[in-house]
Amino acid sequence: MLKVSRMPSGEPEIFLSIQGEGVSAGRPSVFLRLATCNLTCSWCDTKYTWDWERYNPREQIVSLDASDVLRRLESLPCRNLVITGGEPMLQQSELGSLARSLSDAGWAIEVETNGTIAPNAEMAAAVSQWNVSPKTANSGNGADRREVADALRAFANLPGSYFKFVVAQPGDVDDVTAVVERRRLPRDRVLLMPEGTTPDAIHERGGWVAEQCVQRGYRFTTRLHIALWGDERGR
Repeated sequence: MLKVSRMPSGEPEIFLSIQGEGVSAGRPSVFLRLATCNLTCSWCDTKYTWDWERYNPREQIVSLDASDVLRRLESLPCRNLVITGGEPMLQQSELGSLARSLSDAGWAIEVETNGTIAPNAEMAAAVSQWNVSPKTANSGNGADRREVADALRAFANLPGSYFKFVVAQPGDVDDVTAVVERRRLPRDRVLLMPEGTTPDAIHERGGWVAEQCVQRGYRFTTRLHIALWGDERGR
């Protein structure tokens, strides 16, 4: 069974939108948001998937069989799936058969992950694109929790991996560069994204983040869904 986040209506958080971040921003996509996470980022905008001091897991999680998830996905008019969370890789043993079935049927699959859990062989073969978001000190997670060398090495060796770092202040970019150099991440697949959950915050930080990308040779990504709809669940 897969632990899926619930929408405010109580329905599973499976919805049609556009990819708002990363190298495939703007692409029409179906989103599957899974619950639970192994990190506790201070600026996380989906704390309802893991912060059980603030949220009731019985209200926020629904358990679904992979076949039920597949049926719901196939009912939507899109064949690009973004599996997000929470941290999806906590459930990769349950996800594998679903991802393989979709891949065999011609779906493109993106996985949003914090990069602390390496993919198994089944997931590595089925997933088209890994949107890896390693955390830096600004997340509030300890270094031993947020940076797992073997997992980052595994993702760096997959040609479909991109590394998206959330930055809130200029000093964060130095932390990003330290991780990139320490873990030998491919610089041409590193993206910087301004932190924020409002259009104003994204706009305010976007200018200097883009300048840092120009100076250091990283890619820039905004949060397109925030600019369009704000911090609205199911978007």
